[in-house]
Amino acid sequence: MFVLSGYEYFLVFLIVCSLVAGAAIGLSFVLAPRRTGVERALTYESGMEPIGAAWIQFNIRYYMFALVFVVFDVETVFLYPWAVAFNQLGLLAFVEALVFIGILVVALVYAWRKGALEWS
Repeated sequence: MFVLSGYEYFLVFLIVCSLVAGAAIGLSFVLAPRRTGVERALTYESGMEPIGAAWIQFNIRYYMFALVFVVFDVETVFLYPWAVAFNQLGLLAFVEALVFIGILVVALVYAWRKGALEWS
């Protein structure tokens, strides 16, 4: 019936997840209150009146930390399936993974030397 056998459960899972997400969004439109007014238009910061402007300049170090985190998070996402199928992949896949890790190590060393990993 399916061209890719073994993926039937994944297709069912994907359909069920889509239906649950669609139902949650649909119910929020149906059940959510629709009041408008002055109180609804106010800025909310933990129940306190906001102090100062919302447009402030953040230190670039926050973004650098986030980028370094994303790089190594993506590394984990790509290396996990490789590790699961390691026995079937062979030597070429091992060399490719070493090249991938090498590129990430070079990126880490570059970020370290530029001071992107120092919080002070």
